[in-house]
Amino acid sequence: MKAEIVEGWPKENSIRISLSETDASQVNAIRRALISDVPKLAITRVNISQGVVESDGQILESVNVLPDEMLTHRLAMIPIPTFPKEKLEFFETCPICIDIVEAEKGCPQCQVLYSLNVQGPTADSKEDTITVYAGDLTTISDPMFDIKEEHRRIPVTILSKGQYLELYAFATLGRGANHSKWSPVAGVGFSGKNVAKLNNAKNAEVLFDLDLKTSDGRPIDAKLFGKSKVVDDVNTVMDLERALHQVGPGTGRDSDFKDAITLEPVEGSYVLTYETDGSLDPVTAFNLAMDELADRFSGLNEEISAALK
Repeated sequence: MKAEIVEGWPKENSIRISLSETDASQVNAIRRALISDVPKLAITRVNISQGVVESDGQILESVNVLPDEMLTHRLAMIPIPTFPKEKLEFFETCPICIDIVEAEKGCPQCQVLYSLNVQGPTADSKEDTITVYAGDLTTISDPMFDIKEEHRRIPVTILSKGQYLELYAFATLGRGANHSKWSPVAGVGFSGKNVAKLNNAKNAEVLFDLDLKTSDGRPIDAKLFGKSKVVDDVNTVMDLERALHQVGPGTGRDSDFKDAITLEPVEGSYVLTYETDGSLDPVTAFNLAMDELADRFSGLNEEISAALK
């Protein structure tokens, strides 16, 4: 199998990868590994302070509009920056904590600690409520785990006058196979790689007259195909795939178009597309997925060899 990042990607947290010399089952294995096997950090435990406190002459109560269970779930879905090179241990198998009782487990090697302390509007405020955001989480561990700027405006809950929220949140490594909060990707899909052929320029005018453009702003017309009358650039072909829906069945244009442009599959080649939640960059997520698959099949080979002895 050969893997190559499509030109112009990644874009922020999204990526397209061209895979060749492979088949659909292998590409699907990568898709499943991205969703279920790539380890990342997520908040798994939250300790919420309960009771009534006095602050600046105000009596504040630790209540908000969400039940504690829902609040914990919302915190769990906040993308936590994950750095594979830091070699964090899984909470369940951390060598430092493995012999410690469950209630006391957790160390800098297997968890990242956050705190949050927010009060509702003061009694004389014109605002009746304030919103608590992901950016209100303060990293007690290494600052490298601070919530990223792009995620700091994720709303968590709302506090009214006379309310406060104080908590400690613990993030640990996990995999999407155990809970979706540990899945670093979304919108994972793949399709066969195609090339576009211009078969009849005259009939293709039905499409060209619609004045459609490619994602990079080029007009979709005969010039796009050049002298060879073939387009093999992945991005352009995918733009053409979308454009062909405008002249397909049910549009009233298909009878005049008559397959003026056709898409022909490239044997053994696929395009994998996905985006991450920002906890990992898309290239790192792909490399980790491949590592997970390599480890799995290496272990399988050892088991088969042992069984055949």
